[in-house]
Amino acid sequence: MAEQQQFYLLLGNLMSPDNNVRKQAEETYDNIPGQNKITFLLQAVRDASAAEEVKQMAAVLLRRLLSSSFEEIYPGLTVEMQTAIKTELLTGIQQETSPTIRKKICDIAAELSRNLIDDDGNNQWPEVLKFLFDSVNAENVDFAPTFQKKFHDKVISALLQTMEDQSNPRVQAHAAAALINFTEDCPKSLLILYLDNLVQHLHVIMVAKLQELIQKGTKLVLEQVVTSIASVADTAEEKFVPYYDMFMPSLKHIVENAVQKELRLLRGKTIECISLIGLAVGKEKFMPDASAVMQLLLKTQTDFNDLEDDDPQISYMISAWARMCKILGKEFQQYLPVVMGPLMKTASIKPEVALLDTQDMENISEDDGWEFVNLGDQQSFGIKTAGLEEKATACQMLVCYAKELKEGFVEYTEQVVKLMVTLALTVSRVRVAAAESMPLLLECARVRGPEYLTQMWHFMCDALIKAIGTEPDSDVLSEIMHSFAKCIELMGDGCLNSEHFEELGGILKGKLEEHFKNQELRQAKRQDEDYDEQVEETLQDEDENDVYILTKVSDILHSVFSSYKEKVLPWFEQLLQLIVQLICPNRPWADRQWGLCIFDDVVEHCSPSSFKYAEYFLRPMIQSLCDTSPEVRQAAAYGVGVMAQFGGENYRPFCTEALPLLVRVIQAADSRSKENVNATENCVSAVGKLMRFRPECVNVNEVLPHWLSWLPLKEDKEEAVHTFDFLCDLIESNNPIVLGPENANLPRIFFIIADGVSNESIKSEDACSKRLANVIRQVQTSAGLWTQCISTLNETQQKAIQDLLSTA
Repeated sequence: MAEQQQFYLLLGNLMSPDNNVRKQAEETYDNIPGQNKITFLLQAVRDASAAEEVKQMAAVLLRRLLSSSFEEIYPGLTVEMQTAIKTELLTGIQQETSPTIRKKICDIAAELSRNLIDDDGNNQWPEVLKFLFDSVNAENVDFAPTFQKKFHDKVISALLQTMEDQSNPRVQAHAAAALINFTEDCPKSLLILYLDNLVQHLHVIMVAKLQELIQKGTKLVLEQVVTSIASVADTAEEKFVPYYDMFMPSLKHIVENAVQKELRLLRGKTIECISLIGLAVGKEKFMPDASAVMQLLLKTQTDFNDLEDDDPQISYMISAWARMCKILGKEFQQYLPVVMGPLMKTASIKPEVALLDTQDMENISEDDGWEFVNLGDQQSFGIKTAGLEEKATACQMLVCYAKELKEGFVEYTEQVVKLMVTLALTVSRVRVAAAESMPLLLECARVRGPEYLTQMWHFMCDALIKAIGTEPDSDVLSEIMHSFAKCIELMGDGCLNSEHFEELGGILKGKLEEHFKNQELRQAKRQDEDYDEQVEETLQDEDENDVYILTKVSDILHSVFSSYKEKVLPWFEQLLQLIVQLICPNRPWADRQWGLCIFDDVVEHCSPSSFKYAEYFLRPMIQSLCDTSPEVRQAAAYGVGVMAQFGGENYRPFCTEALPLLVRVIQAADSRSKENVNATENCVSAVGKLMRFRPECVNVNEVLPHWLSWLPLKEDKEEAVHTFDFLCDLIESNNPIVLGPENANLPRIFFIIADGVSNESIKSEDACSKRLANVIRQVQTSAGLWTQCISTLNETQQKAIQDLLSTA
């Protein structure tokens, strides 16, 4: 006992702010033998009298021990000791009262179970399976989806067996809940193997429980079974079609008849189930029932005003409507007058808010249902999150309607825009939905003409720019920036006035300066004596967030350049030195990639005016063609391509210089490996653009046969279209090198075209698809040549050629 108390003291010292105390504690901890460590740590985690922070520290260390030193320690333990550890963990999950510690014990159990799966996939801890079936309420045990792959046959049969235990409804309900968790993460290919057996069992149980509801009024198991059916249909998708008629009559019966107050949750879950099944099986199968289902939903909707605010049916109804919209498409428009009232009401719920100083905040915990946004100056904006889940769902549904119905949604755009603009200071999910809706609503409004569209944009624009400057959550910020960029692309030249540009310039400058400052701070933390693996993990997460925001700065600049062309260059100059800083050779690869992408846009959209900045970016761009990072190579190769296409005379010597470097990348041994293929394809496309737009820089006759041998492009669809356009030019001009002596290269050209169609690099709407179809039709006039070309293709490729002929 004294030893354990000393160990608690040691754990406390490991968390000490005093460096000397902590270092000494770390040395002492490191010298404890591994087997003793496990014993002490497990006792600490399970000791009800130990302080919470001590238990948390012990749990973190125990998981780390099992993760990093499992092979050295665990096999050396006695069988009794191994059994005791497993038992203690499973008991801990059931008995621990602190959610934080219980979650950590679940993590330890998950780590141990992973280590106890042998090379053949056999589980050496069968008790954990039984435990899962008997006690599915343990939170967040992280086994999916590996768990599904290893144990699917045992799990499904055991769960179905347990679900049929009519004598114990609570166990049945737990088993159904476990099945939901299992099927949600189960790969479709695995679920299909058991689908027939699974569905037949679920049907038998549903029918029995429906009878039970009618006779005894018991509903617990039926609620879970309905959700299980929905989950299976959601994963199985079109494979659920054969079972559709087995379930739909009973489900419609429940919605029609489960009208009592105590059956509201069952009715809501059944509505969800019907709409998920409809989405899974598709419009064709669902259509005969769609009208009846819509009438049932409409009836519920008509009674909506009588529903209490906390009625569980509300959120299920809102989501079901959105799924029905996806199934019915444009035909859903007729139901909007009924749907929009309650949806706007839910999306407009006024949350409880408060402006608090830091001292007040300490008295309110986030567990009490409050979320905080730091406003600086010792102040925070607090928002009560209760009821906001429905609000967030409603906002996402509005986004769904705008996306699916486009001009069919125009009647509602004004009121929805006004609502979305006011949602800037609510919880993150709502702010994300509000941002996402903006470009979609502009698309909906287009049908009313430019004046209406411009008015709507003016209403949004200030709010979006302001939000980019003030949004504290990086996930929400990236969505707002992305939406703003899409809006500018939609609205085009003239959509921003001088005040907008001034404010936007200051904000983007601030974002770039913050990016560099954050990198410096992270480098300083790496020199700190507290630095360890966990700190590095946090720093890498921060770095990823920062880079993601940088990509959105690039998105905004791309939309501004593509809309305003060279007119925007004087405004851009305030950012120029910061972009130049991004492409310095000592910067991380992501900085160089996105810095080059921004200069690519300058060349593409502002040429030949872009050449005045050539001193800043041309040398780095040429050198980056052979960079070790494929992302940097790709950005540089794209830059050479647009230089050739749009750059003008001044870029000619650089085009000549770039060619051998591009060829070197393409011909490297690993150029087509997964991580390199996109960069390589951009190099192939750039070589094509050099031959097409700057033939004086290239010995075309010498390069062309090589270029043909590098086709087709499979990954980068945009660049593939450029290569096909050029290929059409060459074929239509009867280029002898491309066609070969006596058209000997035509079978190869057919292969390239067929691959492009089957790989979806050529779409029917692309201009080149008609040109390629004409090439094929010309070959069809010569029977011998046609047979020769088609006979070299496999079945898929032959079908692709036929598809092209029928659609283009």
